[in-house]
Amino acid sequence: MAQVTVKELLDAGVHFGHQTQRGNPKMKQYIFTARGGIHIIDLQQSVEMAKKALSFIESVAAKGGKLIFVGTKKQAVEAIQEAAASCGQYHVTKRWLGGMLTNFATIKNSIDRMRKIDKMRENGELQLFSKKERSQIEKEYTRLVDYLDGIKDMKDSPSCMFVVDIVKEHIAVAEAKRLGIPVVGIADTNCDPEKIDYPIPGNDDAIRSIKLFCNLVSESYKEGSKKWDASLKEQMMKKTEEAKAPVETADTNEEKAADAAGGPAVVKVTKRKLVAAGTAEVVEIEQELEAKKPEAEASTEETDSTKEEN
Repeated sequence: MAQVTVKELLDAGVHFGHQTQRGNPKMKQYIFTARGGIHIIDLQQSVEMAKKALSFIESVAAKGGKLIFVGTKKQAVEAIQEAAASCGQYHVTKRWLGGMLTNFATIKNSIDRMRKIDKMRENGELQLFSKKERSQIEKEYTRLVDYLDGIKDMKDSPSCMFVVDIVKEHIAVAEAKRLGIPVVGIADTNCDPEKIDYPIPGNDDAIRSIKLFCNLVSESYKEGSKKWDASLKEQMMKKTEEAKAPVETADTNEEKAADAAGGPAVVKVTKRKLVAAGTAEVVEIEQELEAKKPEAEASTEETDSTKEEN
């Protein structure tokens, strides 16, 4: 799990909250003091709650779950894009479209439209349209990329959501809550921390603070992904070993059963008759004599008939 210290939070300005008159009463327990009309966040609590949140994100990644970063304020766009690209997860930085999770079927149609236009641009099919039509299609494509590029590979709801500003992204938080998706977020002094599952008290306006938390989330997810990859590799090795293992014959199974029962070892004879060890030779001799007996009787009858004729 990514490590976080009070010094790192202090250097990033995480302790600066909003003005006291804008504070939310539910954040009172996380406020250390107020200076110059600004709330100062208790970084000791921030560290503890950040560790819980990062541990949860790592556990999600260790189970193969997906994560989505959400932050549409200007200060968060670059940090979120870099963090999401670093761990290969989804992100939304332009605007959260209503129903992006709860009505994903409609969003999926828009994603398919974006892919179709992209393919047309690559194949040169747009040249077959008039200049006005090409202009309209390009504008549509630009708009779709701005809104959906970060989730174009998403095929199902993510397992976890990381939000930079709980108040600004209240629609995304509401949709995640409706679908039962756990939410991790930076909770500034003007937020209601009870709206999300893993709030981290901190400054959600400063660029350094946002970047610090985004990087911590990304690192935690990558560590969990390593565990997931290791478990997949172990499963593949087990399947390979099972496929290469020799198939035991029925005779081998019978011998093992005899050993388990504590009885004599079992051996095979010509007629596949199972006998106790040590008596196999005697049985084989008896079988040979029985096989030759009809021939001996036949030869005796021929000799007797010859004598009678003479």
